[in-house]
Amino acid sequence: MSLVVGPDAHGFSVAIDNGRVVAEAPAGARRLSCPDGVIGPGAVCAHTHLYSGLAPYGMPPAEPPPQNFLQILERVWWRLDRALDAESLAASARDYVAKALLAGTTTLVDHHESPNLIEGSLRILAQACEGLGVRSLLCYGATERNFGRDEGRRGLAECRRIAASPLTRGLVGLHASFTVSDATIREAGDLARELGTVVHVHVAEDGADVLDARRRGCGGPLERLLALDALPPGSILAHGVHLSREQVLRAAEAGCWFVHNPRSNEGNRVGYASALSVAPRVALGTDGFDADMGVEAAALRRLAAVNGDRQVEGRLAAGHALIAERFVATIEPLQPGSLGDLVVRREGAVQHVVVEGRAVVENGALTTGDFAAITAQARVEAARLWSRMAAL
Repeated sequence: MSLVVGPDAHGFSVAIDNGRVVAEAPAGARRLSCPDGVIGPGAVCAHTHLYSGLAPYGMPPAEPPPQNFLQILERVWWRLDRALDAESLAASARDYVAKALLAGTTTLVDHHESPNLIEGSLRILAQACEGLGVRSLLCYGATERNFGRDEGRRGLAECRRIAASPLTRGLVGLHASFTVSDATIREAGDLARELGTVVHVHVAEDGADVLDARRRGCGGPLERLLALDALPPGSILAHGVHLSREQVLRAAEAGCWFVHNPRSNEGNRVGYASALSVAPRVALGTDGFDADMGVEAAALRRLAAVNGDRQVEGRLAAGHALIAERFVATIEPLQPGSLGDLVVRREGAVQHVVVEGRAVVENGALTTGDFAAITAQARVEAARLWSRMAAL
């Protein structure tokens, strides 16, 4: 598949062949016109949860209202993930992916949990992502919070089942240090090295994660993960809110990525990840909020100003380097050898979106699925999901 996008309003064109940007497209390549638009790289959401995609469709508030982060998990998200079945997960993923593409986001790094639907859950997510045409990194966040060690083993086994494709790569997931044993953590690192991939894990999102690690005799969750050899170079650490600058530098020396999730951190009242300012590799995620990365970047700028953080520029762009590592591509987007993912905006609005050389949005409309039908199904499945949650 070959495609030429442009020239745009600045005379810039991008040629794509076999999913990668090339210096010159082969003869007969399709042309996607955008004379009044501006070509730019597609956005990367470096940490999210596709299973939360139905939340905007009337998720009932928790009763009684949560007073802290652990209660938010227990009364909201851990109830939601236990209530998921195949139909609701598929509807959630398709709705989230469709909206991400329409917002100009071409890659999603997902971290999944559905304790009563472990086996086959990543296949459902992969089918939603590949069917609609978004690039993705997928993993199951192994945990022991519901069914003990067997649950952890099953979660890691599900990570093993992800098959690489032009649009998909697998990661090894851990929910967070405070929900897993030493054995599961060790096994996650071993599995990542066996599969030639990295670990994706929540780290120090809340002080509870730090207190748990200290009760286990470690300096914190980062030290525990490092001591158990669970962070191969390139591993992805989400949040890092309650890490010190010294801890962040130690993770950076180990070759880890951090992902800042400002809207989620603000909403969960866990604090601002100020220590990430010393890390050389920090990308931007949404932690389950919608994948409109322009909105997330604006939230980052707002919260950075409030917290006196002047080192946040480049976090959205850094996602391209993170993804290039996993897909073995040129880091600089829109250059020969880079991934064939881009967005065309006209007066700021998304006009076209291309992923792997395929136009998945044209003239502001999704080309790979019926958006109205996707959202209608999401509403149906959301109502079923809320009923199951209420029964837990």
